[in-house]
Amino acid sequence: MDVISLGETMVLFNPHSTGKMRYCQDFSTKVAGAESNTLIGLSKLGYQTGWISRVGKDELGARILSTLRGEGVDVSFVIRDEDASTGLFLKEKTNERHTKVFYYRKGSAASFMSKGDINEEYLASAKYLYITGITPALSSSCYESIFHSIKIAKKHGLKVVFDPNLRKTLWGEHEARETLIDVAKEVDIILPGISEGEFLFGEQTPEKICSQFHQLGVETVVVKLGEKGAYYSNKGETSYIEGYPVHKVVDPIGAGDGFAAGFLSGLLDHVSLQEAVKRGCAVGSIVVTVEGDIEGLPDKEELYHFMNAITSEDVTR
Repeated sequence: MDVISLGETMVLFNPHSTGKMRYCQDFSTKVAGAESNTLIGLSKLGYQTGWISRVGKDELGARILSTLRGEGVDVSFVIRDEDASTGLFLKEKTNERHTKVFYYRKGSAASFMSKGDINEEYLASAKYLYITGITPALSSSCYESIFHSIKIAKKHGLKVVFDPNLRKTLWGEHEARETLIDVAKEVDIILPGISEGEFLFGEQTPEKICSQFHQLGVETVVVKLGEKGAYYSNKGETSYIEGYPVHKVVDPIGAGDGFAAGFLSGLLDHVSLQEAVKRGCAVGSIVVTVEGDIEGLPDKEELYHFMNAITSEDVTR
C-alpha cells in the first residue's frame, strides 16, 4: 500500500434540477466520502490505496464496495455490519452558485467503527496514513480509532497527513476545535483551508495559520486557497502557488479531496514540495469542472496534459 485511510463513505442522492428539494422529482445516486474520494484519486493516478471502514450489509453498502473496488481501492478490511445501515446524504442545488447538503448518517455502520477494526499489519504496510477531521466527529469509537491509527502509523514510521475538513453540523464548536487541535499535534502534514484556520485560531492569513500549526509541532502546512491556489510552509521554505484557471465551476464539492490526492501523489513521487502543491491545485481545479466528487478525478496523463496545457483542442480525435 502507498496510502491507507479510514472514514465513512455514503451514497449521495443528487437532484437533476435546481431549487428546493421538495420540488425535485428525479435524483441520481453517486458514491462519496472525503477519505475514499482521495483514495480513488490516488488510485486513478496509479498508486496502491486501501480503505478501512464499515458499511451496512445492505444495497447501499454493496454499491459503495463495488464502486471502490472498481476504482482500484482495496476494501479487504472493510466490515459489513449486519446491525447498522449505510449512511446517505442528499444535495439541494438552490441555484447555480449555492448548494446545501443534508446528511442521514446518525447511527450508521461507519459510526460503529472501532480501534479493533484496524489491522496493524495492514496499516504498517503503507507509506502514508491519510485522515480527516470528519471521522472523529462521528462517535467516541471513531474518535478512538483515529488516535489508535496514528499511534500505529508512528510506531511503523508512516507519515500522517491530516485534512481538518471541518463539519460544524456534526459536533459542537468547542469539541470540534479541541479535537482538531489534538489531532493536529500528532500529525506530520496538515491541509487546512482559510476558514478552518480562522475557526481554530482566529487567523485569516496563510502565514499566521501556518505559524500556529508549526507551534503545535506540525512539520508541513499547506493552506488551500480555493481558486487562488495554495500557500505552503516547511522548515523555513514558504511560497504561494497560483491556482489553475477554470472556465466554469460545475460542482465545487470534492475539490479539497482532489487536492489531497494530487498533493500526496507528489509526495509519493518524491518531487519537490512546490511541485506536489502544484499537483494538488491542478487536481482540485479539474474536479470542479465535472458533476460529482470522483467523476472528474484525472489519471496521470490527463493531469500532466492539464498542468502543461499540451493541447487546447476541445475535441480529441
